Amino acid sequence: MLLAIDVGNTNIVCGVFEDERLAVSWRLATLHERTADELWVLVSRLFAERGIDPRRIDGVVMASVVPALTHAVSEMVTRELEREVLNVDAGNAGMPIRYERPAEVGADRLVNGVAAWRLYGRPPRPIIVVDFGTATTFDALSADGTYEGGVICPGVEISADALFQRAARLPRVEVRRPEALIGRTTVGSIQSGIFFGYVAMVEGIVARLRSELAAADGSACLCVATGGLAPAIASETDVIDEVRSDLTLAGLRFVWERNRPPDRRPA
Repeated sequence: MLLAIDVGNTNIVCGVFEDERLAVSWRLATLHERTADELWVLVSRLFAERGIDPRRIDGVVMASVVPALTHAVSEMVTRELEREVLNVDAGNAGMPIRYERPAEVGADRLVNGVAAWRLYGRPPRPIIVVDFGTATTFDALSADGTYEGGVICPGVEISADALFQRAARLPRVEVRRPEALIGRTTVGSIQSGIFFGYVAMVEGIVARLRSELAAADGSACLCVATGGLAPAIASETDVIDEVRSDLTLAGLRFVWERNRPPDRRPA
């Protein structure tokens, strides 16, 4: 069994793989002050509820963008599972990176790129990965599987919160698709602006990236989306070709397979 952990700014997502199959996954709120002990209370309880024996965990791989929790999770795994954590970075992801400073690329963006290329990179073609997380990120892969770079935008929840905080008379609203484009109430108008504004942003940025990534052989560029808002946005536009909710966890598994010790690799 492999325990894959994606530590994001809003959520910590944990998944347990049995060989290549994602057996179960959980989503926890990211609290920066959580200790290794607190994390183990949560993780051990989740294991017990699904009948998972912690002693069966053969390896642990993590992508983290929260340094404080990187240490806490590593301490928990070392002490309670007696395993070393493989922390994904530019040096072990297994993907050529054209960023000027490769170490600056978030581990989650790298594993998303690895997963997209492994799952959708045949036949060879450029790929765009859109991740609707705390930030909305667009990552560009060339037709030969090189990570070219990308675009980082404020996430939809951040934009909604900023509007509420900076405009005294505007209420906080739930981010979802409104009933109509033209709002007949203030709440409906805000929802329309946020939701359809993000649809238009995705369409515009993906179109520009496709233009820059156009392959020499004319092969079409594929767009893969992940993250909480991906299904809703994909239903409103034809620029997203695939939605994969487990893209990050799948990428973590691929990176682990590349890096795991030889005595743990399949014959």
